[in-house]
Amino acid sequence: MAVRKALAYSKRYARPYTRVSRAKGKSYIKVVPHNKVVKFTMGNPQAYNEGKFPFVLHLNSKESAQVRDLAIEAARQVLTKTLDAQLLNLYYLEVKVHPHHILRNNKAAAGAGADRMSTGMSRAFGDVEGRAAKVPAGKDIFVIHCADENGAKKVRLALTVAKSKLPCATGILFEKR
Repeated sequence: MAVRKALAYSKRYARPYTRVSRAKGKSYIKVVPHNKVVKFTMGNPQAYNEGKFPFVLHLNSKESAQVRDLAIEAARQVLTKTLDAQLLNLYYLEVKVHPHHILRNNKAAAGAGADRMSTGMSRAFGDVEGRAAKVPAGKDIFVIHCADENGAKKVRLALTVAKSKLPCATGILFEKR
């Protein structure tokens, strides 16, 4: 099954619709898709816990949006691939958003005679299509800790590449502890 465009979901930031029906079996989502985000922490957690990473870079959202788990995983893979190649084990990466929101799609039939086949909006709960994280404006999506200024420059370049994988406007914040 093809994935719908991010445009269908990314700008809609509302409370998830929950169907209420007299038939108990129709009032809840029966199948929950697997989470595509594999890991939420990467790098060197031991050095992070010892406080050896004074430089912190935040990739945060500038607008409220729904970010699919596929987009989060794609950005995470780009970040880990570039940071593993350039910084070896001198960083710690955290994914700060979790895709808990279930996306549904009410497929409408198109073509000749579709008005007789389609149910329209009478049973528009839709089939489960994927997961998304509801990200409010100003929330961190990724936080990366590194050891020195040279590493911070490399992390900033990696974050600019990862920004293109996300469907919302994002910004990079730098912090030294």
